[in-house]
Amino acid sequence: MVAVRQWRNVDKQPDSLDSLFGAQPDETPAALAAALAPPAAAGHYDELRGGVSAPLDETPAAPKSVAPHALPVRAWGRFFENLGREGFNDLNRRTHNLERQVRDNGVTYNVYADAHGPQRPWSLDLFPLVITPQSWQQLETGVLQRVKLLDRVMADVYGEQTLLAKNLLPPALVHGHPGYLRPMHGVRPAGGTHLHIAAFDMARDPHGDWWVVSQRTQAPSGLGYLLENRLITSRLFPEAFGDLRVQRLAASYRALVDGLKQMCPTTDDPHIVLLTPGPYNETYFEHAYLARYLGLTLVEGSDLTVRDQRLYLKTLKGLEPVHGILKRLDDEFLDPLELRSDSRLGVPGLLQAIRAGNVLVANAPGSAFLESTAMLGFLPALSRHLLGEELQLPSLATWWCGERAAMEAVLPRLRESVIKPTYAGAGAGAVLGKSLSRRELDEWAGRIVRESEDYTVQAYLPLSQMPTWKSASIIPGARGANRIVPRSLMLRVFAVSDGPQSWRVLPGGLTRIASAELEIASMQRGGSSADTWVMTDGVVDPTSLLQHEQPAASMSHRARSATSRAAENLFWLGRYTERTENTTRLARVALESLNGEDQTSQPLLAWLGELATAHALVLPAVPAPTHARRVFERSLIAALAGPDHASVGYNLSALRNAASAVRERLSQEQWNVIVRAEKEFLESCAASAEDGDYSSVEALRVLEALSEHTATMTGAQTDRMTRDDGWRLLSSGRHLERLAFLSSVLAHAFETGSVFDEGGFEALVSLFDSTITFHAQYQQRHDITALLDLLVLDRDNPRSLGWVAQTLRGRLAKLAGSAPGKLPEIALTVPNPQEWALETICERDADGNYANLLDLLQQCTDAAYSLSDDLSARYFTHSGESRHSVGV
Repeated sequence: MVAVRQWRNVDKQPDSLDSLFGAQPDETPAALAAALAPPAAAGHYDELRGGVSAPLDETPAAPKSVAPHALPVRAWGRFFENLGREGFNDLNRRTHNLERQVRDNGVTYNVYADAHGPQRPWSLDLFPLVITPQSWQQLETGVLQRVKLLDRVMADVYGEQTLLAKNLLPPALVHGHPGYLRPMHGVRPAGGTHLHIAAFDMARDPHGDWWVVSQRTQAPSGLGYLLENRLITSRLFPEAFGDLRVQRLAASYRALVDGLKQMCPTTDDPHIVLLTPGPYNETYFEHAYLARYLGLTLVEGSDLTVRDQRLYLKTLKGLEPVHGILKRLDDEFLDPLELRSDSRLGVPGLLQAIRAGNVLVANAPGSAFLESTAMLGFLPALSRHLLGEELQLPSLATWWCGERAAMEAVLPRLRESVIKPTYAGAGAGAVLGKSLSRRELDEWAGRIVRESEDYTVQAYLPLSQMPTWKSASIIPGARGANRIVPRSLMLRVFAVSDGPQSWRVLPGGLTRIASAELEIASMQRGGSSADTWVMTDGVVDPTSLLQHEQPAASMSHRARSATSRAAENLFWLGRYTERTENTTRLARVALESLNGEDQTSQPLLAWLGELATAHALVLPAVPAPTHARRVFERSLIAALAGPDHASVGYNLSALRNAASAVRERLSQEQWNVIVRAEKEFLESCAASAEDGDYSSVEALRVLEALSEHTATMTGAQTDRMTRDDGWRLLSSGRHLERLAFLSSVLAHAFETGSVFDEGGFEALVSLFDSTITFHAQYQQRHDITALLDLLVLDRDNPRSLGWVAQTLRGRLAKLAGSAPGKLPEIALTVPNPQEWALETICERDADGNYANLLDLLQQCTDAAYSLSDDLSARYFTHSGESRHSVGV
């Protein structure tokens, strides 16, 4: 992060776009943009105008038109010339479309301390940053040189260590850095390359020259977000995108994957996975997005295991070899056996597999010391020694205070500098010297003298500022309708490996835009992002990862493997989907009955009370509806969104959590339905609670809306997902839950006698979601035999117990890989509906009870609970069979 200065307003500006167009109807869109936008803050490079802004003590010039001779300015001019017939008047519509696409695509950036929840929509600005071919050539050449240099530095540090022996690198910045991994010393990584992805944070100085501010080598983030930025922004400005000849990105992503496969230690088709910390990581969306885009398996540490110094993926079919890892995990968490013992994110024994050369890890563990800001000051000498070249892309002036001469030289310059911790995680982050008082500066000087190695001082650079589109509602004190506002930016450029000791620079980058309030270019601190358009004078690369170059004859079917963790989450996704649907329908039937014609029926009220308590819709201490009907009703309504027990809201949130853990397996539409269902349900419940008038009518409206969402979810699960083993477990979870719920509902109906009551009979059929079918077949008959035939035996009715049991047995047989007509032992747990007879279940005993029916319903309930344990032991915890301990 680099501190930036807040932009200042220019006094003479038009009140709105309308007045500007009215005053200057003949101006070009480019000239209008320059006239509308205030100049960049004094001393900052102005991306729109292609020059430095006037100092604070000078009178601001009138808004300039775009100078025709400046290349960056001409690029912006062409961008604004391609806005279309509506011009600036259409930008608000495009902004609305952008926000909608971000929301519909589910692009999020998690903030750990966000009071509004763990997920926040990704912030993307409307205008892209436009970079000319000449400027990009300078960046590309310098970045390629730097990634090559950093790879050689890392190879030496973990090899012969001649740089330390010749005092070209201080030992304190290597051996003293917590990111230096001693277990990796002497290890040559698979493929011979240490750095497969490196990111460089760049900034322009007031003269328009690029400088390196920092570098990221452990697990650089941004490759997924910048791709999403490109897809959204290019669709909003298709004419400008084509006219500016913006270079495409897909070729670099394909080169990265091909390079990783080429360097994997196997002659067969390599299996590469993307290792993520999990859904609560701040950039988890990007992990899932990249895994899907690159065709990699998204895994967490618990999905992997090491056997005989080789890495394997735990799947439903057993262990599958893994040859490569694209890690999005900091090094210290990779292996709890040799690194942080408290880590639950890594894989025990992974470093041993790496040392044995049996797995490629990108990037190779141990690169964290390269991220220290202090390293920037030593790179020029390292470049001359290792490459025989001067650095073509300069770094900001940097002083590591562990060197006495550097410390003494920089202490008098603290006010004009930025103070940073030398080692990641130490201190309070970057501190801007000019923001400190005289006393605070003295305190920092004393701290630096006492703990000199822990601090690095870097020159302050006023970042360049680009135009952004803001409405007046979010600009304090602004007049008129809309404004083009200058905001400071930092550009992250990525170098990716396309083979052994070979790299290419992705023609674009992640542009981060500073917020005006905090003056810092950071997504964590409320900043935004923008697409980065790199223009080319050559041919625009047409490569797309959506294209398949292999002929059809060479393609073979590959079954998608499901990890045990993903399978378990899919299983619970199915169970919570069904549980949400069941409790929603139960709450609806209860409220309708409590306010219907049969609200005084004691058997009906007793049945509803037992079901509501059994399924946690009301607490056990709540009086039964047979004693206090209105108290029971109010308690049921108040608990709908309760988070502390298995309420409708609780089940819905659990559904969303399970879905978030397997998001890469769900379509975007399916995920959007889940998010929207939870959001609308909880907001509606909260709004009604605040009004203090949460009536049964309003509660029914909310529940009906949720029922529509759950119907959409189940439809997507049935028809929009590939029917692999993961899907079979999802389906098994749904049917297992349905079997237990319907058996319980029917048993309670007979035990309380509500089924013999007219209102209870209709409520039971409604709870089975079979009202239309029943009355179509049996009209208005309230006949127990007809009821049991439809709800228990009819295997054409997906809500009958017979259909559920038959389907569940089939799913389990397919999951176990049984031959046609053969059932595995686990499927025999479920009662066989072919053995059920209508005469038997309709038979009454001497006391007039349906003993055979109740016995069958109890078998179904017991089978559901037993099956849940058996599936967990067999497919998730693998505790159903003997296992040998893992040795390293």
